[in-house]
Amino acid sequence: MKKIMTALTMAIALGASSVVLAKADQTLLKEAAKNSVTVAQAKTLQDEVGVSLTGSIVRHVAGDDFEFKDATGSIILDIDDDLWQPMQLKAGDRIKVMGEVDTHRSKPTDIEVIKIERLK
Repeated sequence: MKKIMTALTMAIALGASSVVLAKADQTLLKEAAKNSVTVAQAKTLQDEVGVSLTGSIVRHVAGDDFEFKDATGSIILDIDDDLWQPMQLKAGDRIKVMGEVDTHRSKPTDIEVIKIERLK
């Protein structure tokens, strides 16, 4: 019983610490506004760094994932449906996004989008 309680306490502490460490959207947007990068640069940054990128949608991969490109390469954008659906986002659209770098152990780095703007 003591081991179970210790394990449970550790799990709760770890879960709470990740919530505290995550940056608020407003903080990320301020950081992103100051940190305009290319796709190539974004791929080298640490997890949870706020960035802004400008380029074009290549294709809708699936769900909330879109392939995005600029002159330096391509990357996946994770755009929640409440952002992309009202815009009817599609291949060829030129956009500016603000969000955070999201690194992973088992898949390539992507960008979790917080704000999106269609460009002309």
